[in-house]
Amino acid sequence: MFGNWLKTAVLMAAIVALFGAVGAALGGQGGMMIALLLAAGMNVYAYWFSDKAVLKMYGAQEVSPENNFGDNTQFRNYYNIVKELAENAQLPIPKVYVMNEAQPNAFATGRNPEHAAVAATTGIMQVLSERELRGVMAHELAHVKHRDTLISTISATIAGAVSSIGTFGMLFGGGRNDGGERNVSPVVAMLMMFLAPMAASLIQMAISRSREFEADRVGAEISRDPKALASA
Repeated sequence: MFGNWLKTAVLMAAIVALFGAVGAALGGQGGMMIALLLAAGMNVYAYWFSDKAVLKMYGAQEVSPENNFGDNTQFRNYYNIVKELAENAQLPIPKVYVMNEAQPNAFATGRNPEHAAVAATTGIMQVLSERELRGVMAHELAHVKHRDTLISTISATIAGAVSSIGTFGMLFGGGRNDGGERNVSPVVAMLMMFLAPMAASLIQMAISRSREFEADRVGAEISRDPKALASA
């Protein structure tokens, strides 16, 4: 497990370094410093507000015994599944959300286990059996337990910023140095537009892959039914 965390830390550092390198190519030393400060600002934003942003983006609605179970047995069962699995994992019960979408999907978000949320679409509740849904939500709670939600959000935020700054480089051909010359040629800027986001995406996928395997293993332990997730 320590090796997995070390690998993730190295990959996160690689994304930040890539962001700084793109800034340096576009604006020299000043551009690199601006890019690194921007990366730090994005990390702060992702740490405090990313969970609210992603839940709002998907139009997720919270479900709990106090607000809107009503006669919806499906939502009640879903909430109880998450509650039971959180107890198995020795985690605080996260906020539970539902997304009214036909596409089967589920995810976890939040900066730490004390401020976590899990969400699932109505589509996944209809497609999967209750046992399979338990397997999927156990996988998501494994991400919460290992704080993968924060890591994945920060990596996605910076990877998206690398893509944006790469596009900026292509459009403006890079900044100019003190002598009035371009820091990068339009050709190099165009290559940067394609290669920088590609490199960021590859690093992000490597981070995701390393955490997904661990979440499968721990999710099987939390659900106490290793075949449930495999079936889902």
